[in-house]
Amino acid sequence: MKYSIKNFNSAVDYYQKKLSKYKNKTVFIHVPINNKKAYYSTAPLSRAIHNLNAKVNIAVAPEDAKSIAALKEVWGTFDDLKKGVKNQKTTALDEFIGVVDKKAKGKFRKIFEKPDLILFSNHNKFCSKELRLELKDGWFKEYRWNDLIKTAKIIWAQVYNLKKHEKVGFGFETMPIQKKLELPLEDYLDSYAINRAMMDAIPNEKSAGAETAVWSQLAEGERIGELKATLFGCELEKDINEPIFKKYKILSRLLRLNRLKPNDATFGVHGKGYGGKHLFGELIGYPTPNGKSRWSSPGGIVYKFNWHPQSKYESRNPRTRVGFTETLPIDIFIKTCKIDWLKMKRKNDKLIRLFDKSRRIIIDSNKKNGTNFEVGLIKPNGEHRMTNNSDVDIRSKIDKRYYKQTGLKTGTMANIPGGEAFVTPEYLIGRVVGDVVISIDQSYRLSEKSPFIINVDKKGYKVEKAPPKIKKEFDKEKREAWKQLLIMEKHKSLPQEIINLKKRNFNRIGEFAVNTNPTAELCDYLIVNEKIAGMIHVAMGSGFDNDRSTVYHTDVVINAKRQKLDIYGVNGSNKFWIMKKGKLLV
Repeated sequence: MKYSIKNFNSAVDYYQKKLSKYKNKTVFIHVPINNKKAYYSTAPLSRAIHNLNAKVNIAVAPEDAKSIAALKEVWGTFDDLKKGVKNQKTTALDEFIGVVDKKAKGKFRKIFEKPDLILFSNHNKFCSKELRLELKDGWFKEYRWNDLIKTAKIIWAQVYNLKKHEKVGFGFETMPIQKKLELPLEDYLDSYAINRAMMDAIPNEKSAGAETAVWSQLAEGERIGELKATLFGCELEKDINEPIFKKYKILSRLLRLNRLKPNDATFGVHGKGYGGKHLFGELIGYPTPNGKSRWSSPGGIVYKFNWHPQSKYESRNPRTRVGFTETLPIDIFIKTCKIDWLKMKRKNDKLIRLFDKSRRIIIDSNKKNGTNFEVGLIKPNGEHRMTNNSDVDIRSKIDKRYYKQTGLKTGTMANIPGGEAFVTPEYLIGRVVGDVVISIDQSYRLSEKSPFIINVDKKGYKVEKAPPKIKKEFDKEKREAWKQLLIMEKHKSLPQEIINLKKRNFNRIGEFAVNTNPTAELCDYLIVNEKIAGMIHVAMGSGFDNDRSTVYHTDVVINAKRQKLDIYGVNGSNKFWIMKKGKLLV
């Protein structure tokens, strides 16, 4: 082990004893951006809080961060409101909450409650009015630190093309309780180092955040994160001519909530679990300025991805470009990301040209029970489905290639590591034998003996065979996603045409991709395995065109090399080879 697990567990025990009276409570922690000891101490501290069945929200930001000052002013105003204080601020807050709670039935008011415990870290302690907790970073040791920094600098230069004036946000993972941690503890601890290296590699203004994950899409999320998202979303919408946003605009002016601003770029580490349902988005939604559509989250507005049907109605430009990874081991992160991304892009561009010349793509294992399917690329109106790449696609906030083809200014997103050319199939017909990994609430390993097999026709897909545990998790995700959709329909937080679209696409295949990362190798994580050159993947659910949106996206990876797949594009009598007997030819 590269870390001292003994010290980590000892720190968890220490924090758990000190915080025993905060069982089932909510904790907010403010860590100054340059306090590395406190940052690493949040790993055992968050595990201890979760062991107490409590929830935590962590903000890593400058001591005088304007966003945190704004949040504290909201809490203070809500405290005054509960005490019966009457002034402009409490009146405005009460009226805003009241108009939302007509739909939320009292649930909205709860997210404004001040945390049960607020901790701030100085150079050697976490402090509150009544507590002093030692910083416990003794578990952490730097591992391949110079390589990590070099890798981070390559990502910022080649993938993001980051400018010095740009503000950057980071998301990292709090530590789940042990029984929820199905993937290695060390990988989660590695993610703290990866996130810190990405921060330290740039001089830009930056901040980071983490919060308690929940284990169901329908569960209530951690309430501080929910409040942050709601205020930020309403700040974007305060000039919308609807009663709720008029009420919010008054509150925003009084509490100076314009201090809540988006970042120019973000980097996130995703682990097991979900953020939980977003109450305001679920019940109210965030309108486009022209009133023709609505978003279910503030992220839709700031990212404005081209595959969201709302984007064609959204006049505002995307604000933020985003890259993300999973809780990868450091060695894998370095190996797959310390590469020439621009060289990999040239390979992806060749694949895109092959896809674009083809009307359909054939995937053939030459075995009756193997992977055998056909991907259609031509829409009924004769247009070709747009092929995309995953490499250096967040060098600008606006997707220049999409803008050139459509005239729409939409946003950009990148997987880290990258390495694939992908398309939303017009149709996919045949049999898919996933024998590498599938991503649901986390990545789950598959194998040749325990595959995830689906049969697909033009009506949709059906799971033929799957490992029982994985099938159970997959069915749960689909049930919860469908229920979310019905809730949004009930409350009209999305236009009915979008609801209908998402229903139509719910049981369809949304992606076919050929993987191209030259150094990626088999591991526990889908974000790596779906990039391994010589493998391919498909996704059930949402696609990457705005007519193929739905409410989930589940990738499954196929080992093309082991299955000795032939893959080629077809256009009339022309055949364009992509792979022969599992060997990538590009």
